[in-house]
Amino acid sequence: FAILFGYVTTRYSGATFAMITLGLGELVFAIALVVPEFFGGESGVSGNRVVGQAVWGITFGPAIQVYYLIAVYTSICVGLMYAFTQTPLGRLLNATRDNPERVGFIGYDPQRVRYYAFIIAGFFAGISGGLGALNFEVVNAEVLGPTRSAAYLLFTFLGGTKFFFGPIVAAVLMVLTSALLGVWTKAWLFYLGAAFMWMVTVAPAGIAGLIMEYVRLAEYGQLFKLLPSYVLLLLTGGGCVLAFSALVEMTYFQQLELGSDSILHFMGLPLDTAAPACWLEALALLALTALAFGSVRRRFAKLWSTAEQAIKDEQAHARRVE
Repeated sequence: FAILFGYVTTRYSGATFAMITLGLGELVFAIALVVPEFFGGESGVSGNRVVGQAVWGITFGPAIQVYYLIAVYTSICVGLMYAFTQTPLGRLLNATRDNPERVGFIGYDPQRVRYYAFIIAGFFAGISGGLGALNFEVVNAEVLGPTRSAAYLLFTFLGGTKFFFGPIVAAVLMVLTSALLGVWTKAWLFYLGAAFMWMVTVAPAGIAGLIMEYVRLAEYGQLFKLLPSYVLLLLTGGGCVLAFSALVEMTYFQQLELGSDSILHFMGLPLDTAAPACWLEALALLALTALAFGSVRRRFAKLWSTAEQAIKDEQAHARRVE
């Protein structure tokens, strides 16, 4: 299917490619509901992984056996994908992502490079889907829906797309968000959207980009000079986030917990959502911490610029020496 769909979608790049693939995904999602004889309809296609004779005593009935199976396959696939990035085709794919015009100038077809990458991505996606089917023993139309696809794209962006380990970080974030954040609060989608907006404006390279930037600062001995400012940013920013979260949680509690007690327990503190004073205190705390965070951020920006200039001077000196 990657060979078939990729031939059509990879003729274009950028937003056009994204829209075409989104349209194909919607078509497959619609077909999954229209053709229940093949896709199983809303209930999906179910299976039983313990059917058949045990091999070396392994039946894949216990969850731990399935875990090790998935872990082995995932490790092998990650190794193969990293090895692919080191091949000429992998390097050419990075070049096509960054500047397809130059790739065409040196004699390569960017569309063909994207097509090969699409096929390889489809291969690993097939392995992932097969492992998911073994794990959950059911595949329904929800796995083809736009919500699942959008979630993958969102978390991949949060993790970072320009570094190999970025999507791995994204996968960890996605699991933690679905397993923990959704249990702790009903406003987890709101927090997720706020985090995405913050990353787009502050760190478009994602978490992986931030990590590599800190590694770069550490290599040139500039990171420790910024640590005191990072501590102040963490304290003021954390206070700002807590105050903002208190307001969000009180709003959700007041809207969703109708008819129940007005006391909300947030971070071990009882907050009376019916008392105006509680709202005013949260707003005052948010204003104070936001002002403090802004002051610390401006000072940090100056120190960051100084560190960046020191790195540039050191690189220029190294080039002169060479």
